[in-house]
Amino acid sequence: MPRLSPVLKQATPVTAVRGEGLYLYDAAGRRHLDFTSGVGVTSTGHCHPRVVEAVREQAGRLIHGQYTTVLHEPLLTLTERLGEVLPEGLDTLFYANSGSEAVEAALRLARQATGRPNAVVFDGGFHGRTIGAASLTTAGSRFRARTGPLMPGVAVAPFPHAFDLGLDGPAAVEHALQGLDRVLATTSAPDETAAFIVEPVLGEGGYVPAPDGFLAGLRERADRYGIVLVLDEVQCGFGRTGRFWAHEYETGAATPDILVTAKGLASGFPLSAIAARADLMSLARPGSHGGTYGGNAVACSAALATLDVIRDEKLVANAAEQGARLARGLHTVAERTPAVADVRGRGLMLGSEFRRPDGSPDPDTAGRAQQAAAELGLLLLTCGVWGNTVRMIPALTVTGDQIDEALALWSKAVAASVREQD
Repeated sequence: MPRLSPVLKQATPVTAVRGEGLYLYDAAGRRHLDFTSGVGVTSTGHCHPRVVEAVREQAGRLIHGQYTTVLHEPLLTLTERLGEVLPEGLDTLFYANSGSEAVEAALRLARQATGRPNAVVFDGGFHGRTIGAASLTTAGSRFRARTGPLMPGVAVAPFPHAFDLGLDGPAAVEHALQGLDRVLATTSAPDETAAFIVEPVLGEGGYVPAPDGFLAGLRERADRYGIVLVLDEVQCGFGRTGRFWAHEYETGAATPDILVTAKGLASGFPLSAIAARADLMSLARPGSHGGTYGGNAVACSAALATLDVIRDEKLVANAAEQGARLARGLHTVAERTPAVADVRGRGLMLGSEFRRPDGSPDPDTAGRAQQAAAELGLLLLTCGVWGNTVRMIPALTVTGDQIDEALALWSKAVAASVREQD
């Protein structure tokens, strides 16, 4: 009998039959509080009525209008509407289906625009699983193991992970920028470097926000050497961090040359995009990149409804407010649990990192806490290079009561996992 491939492992035992808002329901009717949001995808919650209606209406008119063959209204309208939220100057868009595809499109554009072969990425970054994107990914060996040889021309510079380095934010930034300068001096010469590719908040790498000053440092070096700055906001963008884009926390000038978005863009429908200035995008060779399903009409309609809901329900502000509430509760749990060594993140993108008494990563306790939470009805995921961080990414529609419900379940799960360890 056919079965699912074991190449992907299910993180929870739930088989969902219905979703509504922050909750998933299984075949037995049990309700599960979903603080995974499909890895940050269902930004407006499961089956938001306005998204459902937009999809239903569009599916009755046009499902697929392949955008190298014909244009369609949802695609054109979405392009116009995204101009209201994109960083100033990024006025030209290319659409694909997944974050991996969009990252590869961004790299291809950077190489074509500069005529240079190399890319510099940052330790702990995740950019996808396709061969090119996996070559840029250093968030864990599982994304790269036994798939080589990978794409050449990739150099890795330090990311300013202050907790891991045992430094404060400014010192971590100085360390990382000095490391980048060393990479440019020893591994990838500036005149051979097409792009810096970085997540403003590491996702799979452990929910680590870049401290203030790091992105500005990248911007300065990109300008100095004619390098394209690519910000991968696939997971941390679209309101997730309490700002529309995570790089907006940077007080210095950090506007990207290319911005990559996906996940929360269309509330569960496959859609991704890269945005760049028209003069940069014009350097792409026509026909060099594309895809059959990119810019799908139904997905674009879902994205338009998502933008409406985020605006009308003030979800970016809600992410900031409820994220602060969630962070306070997570810190409270950490204060009474020595195994939780750090709580970090921004907005509704928060992680609790587990360490052993000797300071080494503790993926076992993190995994037990995540599984104990699932048994209690709270769905969570792990992340981090060692898999020792449990992340919380609820839909941007989450309420204060749902935050408190999750925190109560999380406190029980952590206590149970620590007792099992003892």
